Amino acid sequence: MQLLDSEEIQLLAQVGMLASARADVASALAIHEALMLLRPDRDFAYAGLAVCFLNAGRSDEAVRLLEQAVLNVRQADLPDIKALLALALQQAGRLSESRRVAREAGHAVLARTMLGEPSD
Repeated sequence: MQLLDSEEIQLLAQVGMLASARADVASALAIHEALMLLRPDRDFAYAGLAVCFLNAGRSDEAVRLLEQAVLNVRQADLPDIKALLALALQQAGRLSESRRVAREAGHAVLARTMLGEPSD
């Protein structure tokens, strides 16, 4: 038996994203960690919390979280997690890693754009 159905999970994720947008780390952490327990193989909880960390200027924490997500999320979610990881790495000043991760995710245009290179 699941604790929450998919509509309830979606509503909780939306509330978590509102907290993340406001950089309300305490609220976002509580909500997204609960979502990680409920759906450990899905990307939305990791992404929401990473956005919160980025909005709060805590890019190193976002990088660590997203590196963990790469190991846990289902294959279909990896490109999006890696694109967000590339952004977090860029904000952390780790530009060469950022570019590599974006390209690994299949986002070569994103990698070039993030680094100010022409996208051809």
